Amino acid sequence: MRVTEVVIDGFKSYAVRTVISGWDESFNSITGLNGSGKSNILDAICFVLGITNMTTVRAQNLQDLIYKRGQAGVTKASVTIVFDNRDKTKSPIGFEEYATISVTRQIVLGGTSKYLINGHR
Repeated sequence: MRVTEVVIDGFKSYAVRTVISGWDESFNSITGLNGSGKSNILDAICFVLGITNMTTVRAQNLQDLIYKRGQAGVTKASVTIVFDNRDKTKSPIGFEEYATISVTRQIVLGGTSKYLINGHR
């Protein structure tokens, strides 16, 4: 399996839905000007994959991960990572029938957090 897409919405510096696609099978890099959100892309990937140590993503609590801590009208954050699952030899058990697998983590202002796999709890 390999990453094909990352969707960030309301997470840290990403107020609006941002889709990062075009991932290469062999090598990828994230480049940009200072302050353009490069580190926040990596933080988003760590977040959706289950990071529990908030200091790793430069936050004190889950609320810090929501765009401007909810002050700008954004009350939730969501990160989705999409994996190419066409190689059935590397497919997780029970997911062999899916061409892609998406994992989403959402947090809501106030602390509620949930995971979705292919859009389902």
